Amino acid sequence: MNARSTCVALACLCVAASAGAAGAAGNADILAAARSQVGVTMHYDPAYRSLKYPGGDVPADRGVCTDVVVRALRTARAVDLQRQVHEDMKASWDAYPHPWRWRLSKPDPNIDHRRVPNLMTYFKRAGYAAPLTRAAADYLPGDIVAWDLGRGVLHIGIISDIVTVGGTPFVVHNIGSGAREEDILFRYTVIGHYRLPPLPAAAATPLATS
Repeated sequence: MNARSTCVALACLCVAASAGAAGAAGNADILAAARSQVGVTMHYDPAYRSLKYPGGDVPADRGVCTDVVVRALRTARAVDLQRQVHEDMKASWDAYPHPWRWRLSKPDPNIDHRRVPNLMTYFKRAGYAAPLTRAAADYLPGDIVAWDLGRGVLHIGIISDIVTVGGTPFVVHNIGSGAREEDILFRYTVIGHYRLPPLPAAAATPLATS
């Protein structure tokens, strides 16, 4: 490789790194909102509950994996997935999965946003889908990831900025013992990867005031 080619290659790497850093900084609010649930949500509780609409939630000390995501986006971005998913399902019912075991013939705002397949469908329809890879560097803080745990069980969580010695990021999730931040990204089969548009720099980093 000649000197010019080397410079071009290095420039491309710098651009890619800068884009990744911008995305990480822009979605740090989502990660912070997810991490704030650690130590608060202590139980895994999949019980069906009647919720107010919009803005409904189960008690903060309990929930399932989807509740980590729902609460994080509600806190960080004022995005109410209960309402967003419900409205999209009403408008495009056939675009969403309807396993027979759910026994639903119409949208249910009490539970629809708390099901992983529905969140995956909504995120894809909203244009948030990101590439599925085995490269740890492709998963930025604040990204949302879904897994197949096997036997039809799906899971979802939010990428952390804490990484292992090998560079794999931790995940904030609730897989059975409340909200935790753990090294599970590649422990299961990744089936969904989503990234919301990052906040503008001014919004992500408030100006200091005197």
